Amino acid sequence: MTSSVALQPDPTPILACTVSRDVQNFELLIEDMEAELGESWGDLSFEDAKLFLGQPDAASVEFVAVAIDASDEDDLSVISDLIRTANECDVKVIVIAEDVSPIALHQLLKLGAEEFVPYPLPDGALHDAIERLRAPEPKAPELPAAAPVTKSAGGHDGVVLAVHGLAGGVGATTFAVNLAWELATIDKKDPPRVCILDLDLQYGSVATFLDLTRRDAVFELLSDTENMDNDAFLQALVTRDERLHALTAPAEMLPLDIISSEDVQRLIDAAKINFDYVVVDMPSTVVQWTEVLLNAAHVYFAPLELDMRSAQNALRMIRALKAEDLPFEKLRYVLNRSPKFTDLSGKSRVKRMAESLGITIEVLFPDGGKAVTEANDQGIPLAEAAAKNPLRKEIHKLAASVHELNLSVAEAE
Repeated sequence: MTSSVALQPDPTPILACTVSRDVQNFELLIEDMEAELGESWGDLSFEDAKLFLGQPDAASVEFVAVAIDASDEDDLSVISDLIRTANECDVKVIVIAEDVSPIALHQLLKLGAEEFVPYPLPDGALHDAIERLRAPEPKAPELPAAAPVTKSAGGHDGVVLAVHGLAGGVGATTFAVNLAWELATIDKKDPPRVCILDLDLQYGSVATFLDLTRRDAVFELLSDTENMDNDAFLQALVTRDERLHALTAPAEMLPLDIISSEDVQRLIDAAKINFDYVVVDMPSTVVQWTEVLLNAAHVYFAPLELDMRSAQNALRMIRALKAEDLPFEKLRYVLNRSPKFTDLSGKSRVKRMAESLGITIEVLFPDGGKAVTEANDQGIPLAEAAAKNPLRKEIHKLAASVHELNLSVAEAE
């Protein structure tokens, strides 16, 4: 179909439009559009599409399929403007791309394109994309009220700090353990009560990094949180030097779905009542109960490294949270093993990665070197094993700023 047909009055409502420099370059798209929509679609140029979307005839349009190839990358500003206009008109966008760079695709997806389909179109790919567009937006399920927990430990209202590594080996557990330890020892005269929950039920290493015993009581607690009382929760914890309490991962490998969202909510509520700070070491996998921590956490740290896998995983994470209407803005990105002060090329890479992902990397941690691995293997916090280690110093600064902010908020209340 041609742009002139699309813009003429037609008894058949226009449900979609292809938008391209020349739709004849995308013959498979024409075939799939006809198979999906029959005569209820039209074709427009980039310039005509922006005008058409503002007209009354566009009221019935559900989506536009923007078809581009490598030669269109020089006109990304025009395409970006079209996507913004479509979003303003509540029209969804599918990007059909052939030989387009990942950076260009990231930019278009960040602007609000809902779907991306490669060209040549795989069988059924356009159909599946249209079905996803038409599906009702999922709503985050409401969590039932948590089981009451006795406030026998003084009625605290702890700050929840979750740590979720965006890739394996980015130092998430090292960060979580040492952040918890620094908070527990931040004030010698009036130390806050701190606990760390290891919710990586399969490969959790908090017990290893703190030289703690994994107790059978953990599995018993996780198996029946509905009947958990305050004493049962506290008895499942183990302590490091009477300063840091920990709920370790179970001794045996367990499936992540052995606990439900309700179970996790009860654990968090119990921990908040008994402690000033609750650090949660999350599995790198996103599970059903991840949203519980997203909603409960005051800060949700997302450690990553300066590599492609971290960048791709960060993009996947952001898109997944947006799709489920979850608070993705709570994520605070922590770059581990960041470039040194004199590494100008590395700093430029950090800036480019942040810009391409549309995020702000707020915390930069230096590479702690072999001392970090040795401390973890020995089960000793960095503050005791290598107090002058550059990584330890930065974690201490972060813990101090968190504690200072918490005290100032408490005083204001």
